[in-house]
Amino acid sequence: MINTTINPINLNNQTDLTIQPPASGLSLRGSLSIPGDKSISHRALMLGALAQGETRIQGLLLGEDVISTAECLRALGAEISELTASEILVKGRGLGQFQEPIDVLNTGNSGTTMRLILGILAAQNNCFFTLTGDRSLRSRPMSRVIKPLTQMGAKIWARQNNNLAPLAIKGTQLNPIHYHSPVASAQVKSCILLAGLMTAGNTTVTEPALSRDHSERMLKAFGAELKTDPETNSVTITGGNSLQGQSVIVPGDISSASFWLVAASVVPDSELTLKNVGINSTRTGILDVLFKMGAQIKIENERIVAGEPIADLLVSSSGLQGCEIAGELTLRAIDEIPIIVVAAAFAQGTTLIKDAAELRVKECDRLSVMATQLSGMGAKITEYPDGLEIQGGYPLSGAEVESHDDHRIAMSLAVAALQASGTTIIKEATAANISYPNFFESLQQVCDS
Repeated sequence: MINTTINPINLNNQTDLTIQPPASGLSLRGSLSIPGDKSISHRALMLGALAQGETRIQGLLLGEDVISTAECLRALGAEISELTASEILVKGRGLGQFQEPIDVLNTGNSGTTMRLILGILAAQNNCFFTLTGDRSLRSRPMSRVIKPLTQMGAKIWARQNNNLAPLAIKGTQLNPIHYHSPVASAQVKSCILLAGLMTAGNTTVTEPALSRDHSERMLKAFGAELKTDPETNSVTITGGNSLQGQSVIVPGDISSASFWLVAASVVPDSELTLKNVGINSTRTGILDVLFKMGAQIKIENERIVAGEPIADLLVSSSGLQGCEIAGELTLRAIDEIPIIVVAAAFAQGTTLIKDAAELRVKECDRLSVMATQLSGMGAKITEYPDGLEIQGGYPLSGAEVESHDDHRIAMSLAVAALQASGTTIIKEATAANISYPNFFESLQQVCDS
């Protein structure tokens, strides 16, 4: 078994993780059920709260971000049963029927919660709301959603040139717009569509490239009138049509699966089966990247569940090769770039990641943090304004590294530590709980020395 220890370090419930692989090496073997997709979990709760009747959700992710969404919706008057992965029940309020909360809505670390719910609140006529989040979220840009909502007539106030939370919102009757987004962002698109859902007329969003389409799929399933135009990367929603409660089965999150896909690829003599993983084509950039690098991944038992394609993924160890990741491929793998950097560090040759400047305004500056932390372990990485160049094949050594309280950084560094010589200490490792509460327990489960 791998030697892992987790020790409390302060009263804020932050912890360190120590990983010390045995000198004889280890392998990863077994079968894992991946936690529910975070993006779909957020949207299922929100649309269930906006719908008429009851919505039943199976497989909901129980991470901290999704819990933040549930708590905000409860404060707005939605009835949500105790959160369990097996099944929860949401009794919706109907469109435009949220109540004015008696306190500030705290979205925690969840940018998805803040940006999507802002579109809903802006259209709640004659209600006042205040939104905040943790220190990290209060430093992340909100103008990208405030700007289009303001064009629709929304009344929103924010810090630093109307860009940073806390946010104050006075709900009002909005006007439809056609918004040409400067960035391909599912959060921006979804925020506008949710506002348009409660706005008379047609609201359209056009993107420079197609972002993930979970909102469009789920809005249609709940009964919204919505049309997509793949040729122009546009989606149009017609406001005023009520939503009806649905039964939703949340597939496993491919972003969470990505850590196991890379781990089993780079750790010798490994083979993992990942069950019930969502393979929506707007989210499978990680698979395309790993295939490009020569990974051995089989896609089995493909099927459609609740409108979303899912499959089982069988991954085994392989010799990865460096490659270039740019443009649309970077967009479709944007959340997985931190773990891709780890894959590149173990691959032979050079990997160049371009068009990833968006990662500088995530929970932390993920480009800078991954370059700094892996370089401290011996990786050869050059940082550019919009990406990284990784010279693969250099041996890594254990070191003390920082997660910067970012869940994807914490798990990526844990995977790197599996093939590093000596001991690695990951500071604030329990940031993983934001999206994958039992990640380290699962790591212990599949390690075989």
